Amino acid sequence: MKTKFIYFFVGLSIFFLGCSEDTIEENGIGSLTGTVVEKDTNDPLSNVKIVTNPASSTVFTDAEGKFNIETIKTGEYSVQAELDGYVDAFEAVTILNEETSTVVFELNEGNTSNIGPLVPQLLTPEDGASDLDPSVEFIWSSSKNDADEVSYTLELRNGSTGEIQSVEILLDTTATISNLRLGTNYFWQVAASDGQNAAVKSSISQFRTNNTPQNEFLYVRPVNGNSVIFSGADNDNSSEQDEVNFNEFQLTSESFNSFRPHRNIETSKIAFLRTVNGATQIHTMNLDGTGVRQVTNAVPLNGFRITELNYTWAQNGGKIYYPSFDKLYSINPDGGGLTVIYQTPDGSFISEVSSAALDDNLIAVKTNDSDGYNVRVYTVRLSSATEEDVIFENNPGAVVGIDLNANGNKLVYSKDVSGSENSQYRQFSNRIYIYDLNTHSEVLFDNGAIAGSNDIQPAWSPSEGEILFTRKPSNLNSEPRVFISPLVNFASDDLLFTNASMPDWE
Repeated sequence: MKTKFIYFFVGLSIFFLGCSEDTIEENGIGSLTGTVVEKDTNDPLSNVKIVTNPASSTVFTDAEGKFNIETIKTGEYSVQAELDGYVDAFEAVTILNEETSTVVFELNEGNTSNIGPLVPQLLTPEDGASDLDPSVEFIWSSSKNDADEVSYTLELRNGSTGEIQSVEILLDTTATISNLRLGTNYFWQVAASDGQNAAVKSSISQFRTNNTPQNEFLYVRPVNGNSVIFSGADNDNSSEQDEVNFNEFQLTSESFNSFRPHRNIETSKIAFLRTVNGATQIHTMNLDGTGVRQVTNAVPLNGFRITELNYTWAQNGGKIYYPSFDKLYSINPDGGGLTVIYQTPDGSFISEVSSAALDDNLIAVKTNDSDGYNVRVYTVRLSSATEEDVIFENNPGAVVGIDLNANGNKLVYSKDVSGSENSQYRQFSNRIYIYDLNTHSEVLFDNGAIAGSNDIQPAWSPSEGEILFTRKPSNLNSEPRVFISPLVNFASDDLLFTNASMPDWE
């Protein structure tokens, strides 16, 4: 039994040794040879670079397309053949201990006449930029490597919501995207494509928009049947031509009818009118359009044509004065303190009111009948509720827009010098005038108004060196535009915003 056990053990050992002859030994050494030829012709290819993964020696084929790696550790390898003008090829191979493994590569000729575009490099805004306006200009660099034209795709992702905005750009390396959300991180990337090769993508860059719009102008534009309030800026840095509709930012939703905005610096609020259940109510909002609050309720604005009614901030933003038929009301911005501060003695409607920033006791009002005519424009001393100076009366035609300057000694307004009065309240030749309350004299604001147009809704600039106004052709349903003109050294009107009206700045 002992002898049989010994024979069995020896035989079993020989069996296992025989089975392990072809296995990969740890830290064993083998070799690799191969040949590289062109697939279509089977011609040998010289100077082909041969690399392996995992890495070993890098070699090149000889004139006969052959290569040899004499010493290579045992294991599983991916072998790559590279040659300019040909598509890289890969082959898998197993290296065995003290054996030579062989591979053969057949390389396909590549499309050397078509090369993909360069990877875009993002330039502006810089990575990590902050406090950007909600209208951002994106600039990147890239170019084509052959005759194929390159198109780009700008992808912009909102870091808060994950919303992705994709913009296709043809033959250009710049794009401007407006109405971005305030106080938001954005991530952007550009892909370049020539339509022949796979698109190449830039790295990802990020930036952050500012928390509050820096735009100095407010105005109204129709969107989907409702009036919508926007803010915008004057791009006066251009050496050639100023850009219109610059840095536009939508402040109110197109789901509501919102109009007649007025900003107040002391309270950092914008007041505006909004139609609520058929009534016109004063609302306020933050400078970025958030925090909307209804101010008036029981007594809304009312009178001749809602779109012709105007109100004013007063007492450093502590009050808002607004008309309702023949009465003028004062109300606190929080909705409290509703008080009648003036009533017309003849029952005529109050359509507009303006206050003097440096004289809390002085206002200017415009009154008219239920058809908008029989206009009177005059100042009122609130402490006595009496008229002081009459600027316009006993003349036919419409008056559209009154604005007192800060000291209360000048009033800018617009009147239709054609004197037309009609059932459509159509004006034909509105011109802007400045009335001096000290000298009781009126001067035409000669700002280049043209025949067949109406200059309306004038407003003083904060420095009172310019006038902001709306210009509208006299034909019905024409498109209004917002302009600005200097009081002196007039050269031409500066167009700011198209399809816009009811401008404001402070």
